[in-house]
Amino acid sequence: MDQSELESRISNDPSPVTAARELLKGRYDADAEAFRQGADVRALVRSRADTVDTVLRLIWNRYPFSDSPDIALIAVGGYGRGELHPHSDIDLLILTRAGIEDSWHEDLGAFVTLLWDLRLDIGHSVRSIEESKTAAREDITILTNLLETRTIAGPDELRSDLSEQVYSDDVSTDRDYFIAKREEQQQRHQKYGDTEYNLEPNVKGSPGALRDIQTIGWITKRHFGLQNIADLTRFSILTEEEHQILFQGETFLWQLRYGLQLLADRNENRLLFDHQRALAQMLGYRDEGKRLGVELMMQAYYRTVLALAELADVILQYYDEAILGSPSEDAIQPINKRFQIRNYYIEAVNNQVFAYAPYAIMEIFVLMAQHPEIKGIRATTIRSLRAHRHLIDDAFRSDLAVTTLFMELLRTPHALDQTLSAMKKYNVLGRYLPEFGQIIGQMQHDLFHIYTVDAHTMRVIRNMVRLGGSEARTEYPLASRLIHRLPKLETLYIAGIYHDVAKGRGGDHSELGAIDAEAFCQRHHLSERDTQLISWLVENHLLMSMTAQRKDISDPDIIHGFARAVPSQAHLDYLYVLTVCDISATNPKLWNTWRASLLRQLYIEAKRALRRGTETPIDRQEWVRATQSEAREILHAQNMTDEQIDAIWDTVDEDYFLQDSTVDIAWQTAAIIRHGDNTDPLVLIRDTRGGPTDGYSQIIIYMKDRVALFAATTAVLEQLNLNIVDARISSSEGPYSISSYVVLDEKGQPLGIDPARKERVRLRLIEELDDPDDYPDIIHRRTPRQLKHFAFPTEVTFSNDTINQRTVMEVITPDRPGLLARIGQVLLEHRVRLSNAKIATLGERVEDVFFVTDEHGEPIRELAVCQALQQDLCKMLDDIQ
Repeated sequence: MDQSELESRISNDPSPVTAARELLKGRYDADAEAFRQGADVRALVRSRADTVDTVLRLIWNRYPFSDSPDIALIAVGGYGRGELHPHSDIDLLILTRAGIEDSWHEDLGAFVTLLWDLRLDIGHSVRSIEESKTAAREDITILTNLLETRTIAGPDELRSDLSEQVYSDDVSTDRDYFIAKREEQQQRHQKYGDTEYNLEPNVKGSPGALRDIQTIGWITKRHFGLQNIADLTRFSILTEEEHQILFQGETFLWQLRYGLQLLADRNENRLLFDHQRALAQMLGYRDEGKRLGVELMMQAYYRTVLALAELADVILQYYDEAILGSPSEDAIQPINKRFQIRNYYIEAVNNQVFAYAPYAIMEIFVLMAQHPEIKGIRATTIRSLRAHRHLIDDAFRSDLAVTTLFMELLRTPHALDQTLSAMKKYNVLGRYLPEFGQIIGQMQHDLFHIYTVDAHTMRVIRNMVRLGGSEARTEYPLASRLIHRLPKLETLYIAGIYHDVAKGRGGDHSELGAIDAEAFCQRHHLSERDTQLISWLVENHLLMSMTAQRKDISDPDIIHGFARAVPSQAHLDYLYVLTVCDISATNPKLWNTWRASLLRQLYIEAKRALRRGTETPIDRQEWVRATQSEAREILHAQNMTDEQIDAIWDTVDEDYFLQDSTVDIAWQTAAIIRHGDNTDPLVLIRDTRGGPTDGYSQIIIYMKDRVALFAATTAVLEQLNLNIVDARISSSEGPYSISSYVVLDEKGQPLGIDPARKERVRLRLIEELDDPDDYPDIIHRRTPRQLKHFAFPTEVTFSNDTINQRTVMEVITPDRPGLLARIGQVLLEHRVRLSNAKIATLGERVEDVFFVTDEHGEPIRELAVCQALQQDLCKMLDDIQ
């Protein structure tokens, strides 16, 4: 049925719902297909509004009140602008001249009910002109809606009269409206973390997104009475280039929003992981080398909103002066021949400063760093800066005046991250350091890296700056002490800027970044010593975190190997600070007391090794004897005999004495001796204070060794909603084994905050582990929504630790409930013994390391055994739902 026939049915049939739905769906499907084929999104947004206009007008005209000159159907808000995305709200105002006549009540009710029957997202109000004026005066949102109106049906005179009232100072002055909208914008930005770089941004509400464009439009319309933001160019507020940035940015965001609502089949404005990949494919983004299409789309998004945020700064600053007004006399503070401060904003003395002195492009940011009272750059100077950014070329980058200024910037005590962020925002940093420009807006599509590479880098620099303040002493006690001992902070800052600069290029980003860092140092005339230090830091910036989180740092040989890779104590100090700042800037959930204690322990042990000299490795046997001697003294003080002590210690291997403190060993040994011949499992639980497990709960299990013990124990702990962060199973020569687990509850708290729960956990472990036949099935909790969109195949790799005579098995897989228990089950089936485990969950990604042996306590040397174990682990883990 063609559109004209459907329109006729809507006008004349007793029940127009079916025809109206058919018309709406037909146009929806046609527009959706046109969008997928690359049609102009602006035309499609207008088409949707036109289609809804037609349906509403035809239905309105069915009722007798449509002939009255005193009532009209008005589109307001986004619909009032003539913009409708596939599932956008349709905001309507039924406007009357002086109120609703008695004869209209029943028909108006029928009209609204019919619209609901069409399943349109209708938002409506019924008001007279005077009531609308009162409501607009009391509610800024209603006032904003009424700034953008169109007449759908009825006399346009009513809408015109209303607009004249709404735009008057009697409803809201220009000044009051600007202040209210600016505060509204600030609150909205805070809601989204005041950053353009949200992992799942809202294309409507996030900073730099559509709502910011609309805010500019609303303030403009109220100030000038404009109906179209494009008219800004007539008033010399926007240059033609700025108008193009605004227009193209809005068009791009409309494409995202339009496709997003088609995929979600609802009014969805959040770029959820659920839709990002499909949306990228719909919009034609394809994988390029190691860069995913979805990453390319998101980079385009981040760069777009960054440009729009810069433009919003210019426009809103103009309105700040034009509407709020400057002081009666501008406060001007000269800085030098090129710049001055006007009312706390830095400005060039004339718009040609950057043309005749290009180095001033760098100088302005140095001056901002040196004058903390400066709030920002004046709008006219931002425009001049944009007009002259093309001067940042190879000659500019090599100019001694420019490189000297940049080094002065790095050496100036101030919030460096804020200055670098401003340079990035105004597209100066990315031009001056082209290698940095490549990572602006570059994301990695996972939950581990929750910031784009450039945003992460700025957070690293921010963390470095914060370490110098007193507030960092509690959260980063060691790093905040070391930061004051580093001889040159600019060395640390440069390493921070370059540590991830080569991501996304393919190859080892640490090695490639080190090459870029070396070139930077040479261009900026740093000494050979500083150049080598910075290059080493960039190339090895993952060394400390990987050693602490993936290797057994209680092993003296691991400490010795790490120390040998560190050239000096200064290198260790710089590396520790860089590592702390890097981890805590990657994901807020990653930095916790557990990782802090691991890094601190590695730092302290490496420092000792460097003092002792890396040519002299630690004597394992001497370490074991010293630990046993100290623990024995503690036990003797508790009236324990050597015979009792040796009866326990003779059944465990020497690794047991390398991994725990002497106090812990004495505590565990005393408890086992007191446990005596009791056949029930001994379960000890305590919160730890000091050492690597500070702020966690430690569970010690002593019982008869069983091949299924690890799988059974992890099953029970996961069933109890405990998060396992470390596991250690001490190999035994006798019938008993000692297992140790470091855990937190689901809120990230130790069990000591709830003594009753701690006792329930202890009793449950005794009850379940006493008889293997009673081990419960693993409870399959629902996988979090976000994790579903980051599925990747399990990776299992093997290597042999010849020094400790064991096999190292690394498992990289998506996180999900029951994971450790499944791994334990596969190890059991292959008769593989577990002696230790390093548990590391990074966002949605698990990177666990297991130290295993065959059933005879020897490394797994047969390739076929490793391949079979790898195959079964991958199959088991990839089949978990």
